[in-house]
Amino acid sequence: MNMRAERVGEQMKQELMDIINNKVKDPRIGFITITDVQLTNDLSIATVYLTVLGNEKEVDDTFKGLEKAKGFIKSEIGSRMRLRIVPDIEYKYDESIEYGNRIEKMIQELHRKEQ
Repeated sequence: MNMRAERVGEQMKQELMDIINNKVKDPRIGFITITDVQLTNDLSIATVYLTVLGNEKEVDDTFKGLEKAKGFIKSEIGSRMRLRIVPDIEYKYDESIEYGNRIEKMIQELHRKEQ
């Protein structure tokens, strides 16, 4: 990824967190953490990786709420950031934290069995 895409991605990550936490009023959107924003080199598509605190239904509801608010979020990003073209937003669930937690539990179980 080029440097401009990285800088824009970091700024977009901060703006998205503020918009989602303070501006979007959809009750379906639960507690989320945006872990990364990756932009294509031409800055036309932003892939937003996020985690959601809750069960599968809450995760599904959160993604539905985010999809419904996509137009509002995109317009807010456009007004906050100086970009010629506001990127389209795609949301993806970041499974790396859950994967890390599973690995950590396995390691702890192995240590317990050794003792």
